[in-house]
Amino acid sequence: MTNEIKMHVSGMDSPHCVGVVESALKKMDGYLEGRFDFAIEKAVIQVNESKLDFKTIAKAVQNAGYEAELIEEGAQRDAEKEAREKAISDYRKRFWISAALSTPLLVLFLGHLNWIPVLLPNAVLPFNAWIQLMLATPVIWVNRIIFVRGFRALFFNRNPTMDSLILIGVGAAYLYSAAVTLGFEGELYYEVGTFVLTFIVLGKWLEAKARGRTSEAIKKLIGLQAKTARVIRKGKELEIPIEQVGVGDTIVIRPGEKIPVDGVVTEGESAVDESMVTGESIPVSKKKGDPVIGATINKHGSFQFKALKVGKETMLAQIIKLVEDAQASKAPIQELVDRLSAVFVPFVLGIAILSFAFWYFVAAMPFAFALTVFVTVLVIACPCALGLATPTAVMMGTGLGAQNGVLFKNAASLQKMQKLDTIVFDKTGTLTKGEPSLTDLIPFQGFSEKTLLEYSASAESGSEHPLGESIVEAAKKRKLALQAPSKFNAVTGAGIEATVNGKAVKVGSRRLMKNNRIDIPEAAEQALQKLERRGKTAMLVAVQGKLAGVLAVADTLKEHADEALKELRRQGLETVMITGDNPRTAEAIAKQVGIERVLAQVLPEDKEKEVRKLQKEGKVVAMVGDGINDAPAIAAADVGIAIGSGTDVAIETGDVVLVKEDLRDVATAIDLSRYTMRKIKQNLFWAFIYNVVGIPVAAGVLFAVNGFLLNPAIAGLAMAMSSVSVTTSASFMKFYRPPLRSK
Repeated sequence: MTNEIKMHVSGMDSPHCVGVVESALKKMDGYLEGRFDFAIEKAVIQVNESKLDFKTIAKAVQNAGYEAELIEEGAQRDAEKEAREKAISDYRKRFWISAALSTPLLVLFLGHLNWIPVLLPNAVLPFNAWIQLMLATPVIWVNRIIFVRGFRALFFNRNPTMDSLILIGVGAAYLYSAAVTLGFEGELYYEVGTFVLTFIVLGKWLEAKARGRTSEAIKKLIGLQAKTARVIRKGKELEIPIEQVGVGDTIVIRPGEKIPVDGVVTEGESAVDESMVTGESIPVSKKKGDPVIGATINKHGSFQFKALKVGKETMLAQIIKLVEDAQASKAPIQELVDRLSAVFVPFVLGIAILSFAFWYFVAAMPFAFALTVFVTVLVIACPCALGLATPTAVMMGTGLGAQNGVLFKNAASLQKMQKLDTIVFDKTGTLTKGEPSLTDLIPFQGFSEKTLLEYSASAESGSEHPLGESIVEAAKKRKLALQAPSKFNAVTGAGIEATVNGKAVKVGSRRLMKNNRIDIPEAAEQALQKLERRGKTAMLVAVQGKLAGVLAVADTLKEHADEALKELRRQGLETVMITGDNPRTAEAIAKQVGIERVLAQVLPEDKEKEVRKLQKEGKVVAMVGDGINDAPAIAAADVGIAIGSGTDVAIETGDVVLVKEDLRDVATAIDLSRYTMRKIKQNLFWAFIYNVVGIPVAAGVLFAVNGFLLNPAIAGLAMAMSSVSVTTSASFMKFYRPPLRSK
């Protein structure tokens, strides 16, 4: 039976460390799969519980150089927060202790060289080495976790890490210096080892803080959750923890309060700020029967609502899970980096050994010189910078997407979107609202728009046809007084006949008018043809045997559709519309938004075939649909984009889910993908350059040219700052702004 284990893994703070832990777990019988998030040092693994338990897993993780702690379900969020804060506090404490002890070491070192004799009395010089040993040893001790992890990874797991390089490099410098202190002839290197550790811990501290900024999106989403809810039980109003809210509970919401769970309004009216979930800044009006989303904020009125989704089922919980899964997933580009990182540490260790051998045995340089080169090569190498380049940017990209109503289900979809060149839109429900509405009122022969609509809507009030309902809805919006028809008859394929206030009213086609011998003036015929050319459904209205006017009903475009399509074309994408409608109606809609390629009269089951035809033309295709009717086409596309429906986002088909029904978010998703990939490539470039230049310099290439030899302490600082620069660069992505921001 499969069991899911969630654990906090102390020290798993880089993709390289994730690889080490994952490699150790994969060797275990019973391990199935896992998701690893280095930003919060968390692992979620699936195991065969009959073969593998947490105690055995924890032992394997420990042998790999890390510590595993089980996360209880109820305390998951608090545990992650506490672990982050504890790690940052630990790094800060270790840095200040290391810095405080390393600084006197530097003074002693410079005094030994007679650079600052005023600060170092001659009486101290005979005890210099012993004083340095006493100062250096506590620095080694407070940072012993680095050596423990490095030792376990190297000798137990046989998969050396960055900590293994520090163990060898700093350990060699310290032990060599200790030997000199005890009488062995040579130079002291205590300050090198302590300053390397100081700078590494400083880098880890800054890196942990920067990593925290890259996971701000998750922290913000988690922070949105309400802590309590006011429910009505047995006629009494009670305030209870949100965990105790059940489906069916009636919840009371007052002005300014946060809505605790998802549900539907049962009483009252208000306006709700949903920007924290959907990214939409304008408050949404709510009345009886309207859905409300947990974590959104009530603005003015008071209302009651019935809880429909609680706990893991709420929209916010689904979004948090989707973002967590996306951030823990790997982009395809990361696979290459992972392969490089796997051989990086052994490669660097080999370079360090060869460099030592060359300078000591071939170039005949002193042992101290060769040791300096050896240590410098080990500490300047940085697999962390390479490993952090991709996931930190992915974390920021997926988080930014969530903040703007765009949910990437995994890192692969985030990467694939930047390659798109063709976007296919389903028409009904995607480009258009999916429901007919009255668009035109053209009165004739003495009738006004008001009387024309009053007669038409009153006659249609007895109809259940969608076209009739759209006419009635338009009249209600104008607050017209409608009268129920005394007689009503639906004429199949032609229209309806009714008696309103004693007058005969007919609404329908030309055939209905001709069958009742009602003349159609030339102006009315021209109006009909003009409306039909625009893809609208036009109807004639007659009152007491006299033509009163023309009505037109159409499925209208969604708000911002035109703006979104313009932006997509500006981004260089070809836009295509696919629909089951006739070509005339389809072309009319396409013309309104500037779509040149229209695939009309396509049956739902054939939409997938049309997507594959485009792919055979060499196009990289995204399909935008409602995620249900268009599921096969969305699945067939290179990237499937599903328009969010209601509050259930987790079951949507596709790689990307748009929380709002706002087509501008399609442009945002593509722009954000391109922006994230640019940042990844930028980070990888600098990480590669750092190592390509840094390692040869550390090996002494410049010494042969101009006598320059890099100091190991400076190499340690450079190594630490390379990781910090990558995470800081990614954190600057928070200033990203979508190309079409919601007003």
